[in-house]
Amino acid sequence: MKSNMKSPMKSFDVIVLGSGASGLVTALSLADQCQVAILCKEGLSEGSTLYAQGGIAAVQSQEDSLHSHIEDTLIAGAGLCDVDAVKFTVEHAKSAIDWLIEKGVSFTREDKPFHSEAPWPYHLTQEGGHSKRRIIHAEDATGQSVAKTLNQLARQHPNIHIFEYHIGVDLILQDHRCVGLYALDEKNNHIESFQAKAVMLATGGASRVYLYTSNPAVSSGDGIAMAYRAGAKVANLEFNQFHPTCLYHPQARSFLITEAMRGEGALLKLPNGERFMPKFDARAELAPRDIVARAIDHEMKRLGLDHVYLDISHQSPEFIKSHFPMIYQRCLEYGFDLTKGPIPVVPAAHYTCGGVMVNCHGQTNIPGLYASGEVTYTGLHGANRMASNSLAECLVYALSASRHISQTLSQIPPPSAPLKPWDDSRVGDIDELILITNNWDEIRRLMWNYVGIVRSDKRLARAMARIQVLKREIQEFYGHCRLTKDLIELRNLVLVAELMVESAMRRKESRGLHYTLDYPESSDEFLSPTILANDFS
Repeated sequence: MKSNMKSPMKSFDVIVLGSGASGLVTALSLADQCQVAILCKEGLSEGSTLYAQGGIAAVQSQEDSLHSHIEDTLIAGAGLCDVDAVKFTVEHAKSAIDWLIEKGVSFTREDKPFHSEAPWPYHLTQEGGHSKRRIIHAEDATGQSVAKTLNQLARQHPNIHIFEYHIGVDLILQDHRCVGLYALDEKNNHIESFQAKAVMLATGGASRVYLYTSNPAVSSGDGIAMAYRAGAKVANLEFNQFHPTCLYHPQARSFLITEAMRGEGALLKLPNGERFMPKFDARAELAPRDIVARAIDHEMKRLGLDHVYLDISHQSPEFIKSHFPMIYQRCLEYGFDLTKGPIPVVPAAHYTCGGVMVNCHGQTNIPGLYASGEVTYTGLHGANRMASNSLAECLVYALSASRHISQTLSQIPPPSAPLKPWDDSRVGDIDELILITNNWDEIRRLMWNYVGIVRSDKRLARAMARIQVLKREIQEFYGHCRLTKDLIELRNLVLVAELMVESAMRRKESRGLHYTLDYPESSDEFLSPTILANDFS
């Protein structure tokens, strides 16, 4: 362990690490009864939620049913979903959306509401894997609408204390219970100690482990790594979703083109204008994401292409501009007009389907430690996340965890001893920053090349061998150098990369998002999650 005596220990009832939908919902749900700290790696508004375009999946019309949503999710999950987790999420998704509406989130309304005794006033769209229209959205910028509303409410609440540019380093355990964490105050460049009765990890996923990703800079697997080091179980980290359609452009390689565009009729095409998805799946462009991404990858490799095309120009300009105003404007900035022709797209790492194992209350196997959102493995997604189930999961589990914390907070005793301060008195500054930069780049490149959409035993073995070398180098930096944001993220990234490769090596089959050339078929021997535990915590 490394003390910094500049700042006293900060104490709260609950600490939330992360400021996406899961973190903000947790904080707002608890703040009326206790003191909550939100620690944000960057500004409060920055997180994957902000970039979510499509919407939130829930049964909201007379034409749909809970059974249909459950079945669609189970099919997309390719046999690895936890049925109870699927039912729990689907059954509570509508009430979670109602919670957002009560908080003031403005969703797109339907010009012609459903004709029933209780018409639903909001427009619903359809995305890949869904058999019905059940995606509520705010035009094509749902995440912005949700984040803006929740951010404003959090800043206004007197019991919510916001610590921006604070990066979690490690969890603090006493008597096998999580009692707080250490965090780097980036602006003042020192480590602070935070104490609480409960800690919520809401740090998002780990897609930055790949060279190309649709996710923002915060998605470096911090919560997964911190939890694993503390002794929490993680599961299904071999399943990393690649979004099929990110805009292909040197300045826009992380700009995602929402799946809702395909839901509204956009077609995937080769440079000669030929559609190719019908030959891969009867659902064509509306097949689950793993199928679409693998089909694009196949066609690109077969023909030596840098990208394929997505075309919605057969729809009227008015339709396109009204349904996808944000995407339309962004594409114009890069020289593409959705109303006049196709745009170039490529797959990119998008969503981490595995993570820290939690139950329906968001509890990990470490008392006092909760988790919600993309950082978790709940069992909902199985081998492949179905579009727009992620925000539903964020909301449902954050609200459930908040209820559990609220009911048990008064029963939790204070720590048995004062928290130890962080000691960095015997370390120095990093004198060769290029070494950090090189390791960061190498991890992301080798994961992209060897642990991407298509894998093999040889690729995985090469990835693991190099990761082990990099991990030792990074641990040496960590032990001898004063911590920086880059070093903290690099330490987390290499651990998550190792866990992903280990999980992929254990799964000797192809299923959902995990496709390997050596085992191209699925096997009934692997109808359970891949669970990893740190036995040396």
